[in-house]
Amino acid sequence: MPKPYPKEFRADVIAVARKGEATVRQVAIDFGISETCLQRWLKIADHEDGINHSNRQAGSSEHDESAELREARKRIKLLEQEAEVMRRAVGYLSQNVNPK
Repeated sequence: MPKPYPKEFRADVIAVARKGEATVRQVAIDFGISETCLQRWLKIADHEDGINHSNRQAGSSEHDESAELREARKRIKLLEQEAEVMRRAVGYLSQNVNPK
């Protein structure tokens, strides 16, 4: 069994992870621990501190999902604009096809 990390080290890592400035994965890499280990530490710390995980704002998966959602909305908006341009082009070009 590996030697446990010092409590001060764990507290520092948890504090950085809770700031939400980087993903859990990146924090784990920066401190040289596994992502699974950090997730376990966060879960234990949340339980000890009485934090309900469902109310936690700085979760990495929530952050990743919100970033992914923003990107998807940007992409949808761009595609809708492109579709509108194509509809207008078809309307404009079809006016000259059937002269009356």
